[in-house]
Amino acid sequence: MEIKVLGTGCPKCKKLEQLTRDAVSELGIKATIEKVEDIYKIMQFGVMRTPGLVVNGKVVMSGRLPKTSEIKELLENA
Repeated sequence: MEIKVLGTGCPKCKKLEQLTRDAVSELGIKATIEKVEDIYKIMQFGVMRTPGLVVNGKVVMSGRLPKTSEIKELLENA
């Protein structure tokens, strides 16, 4: 599984990265997690509000900070 956390470095973006890492660990899934901070790369995903979460090339969430349980559900459904 390939996961990208989109965000320019704000506290919410950093928190999403940590929550995503926690969710992956708790689920015991094999995934690569990449933090994308370049605004132009973020815009290529069509995300105008950060933080954003991309799973296997598909934007699954943007513009808010979800709970760990929601991230786990998004990952399980990917």
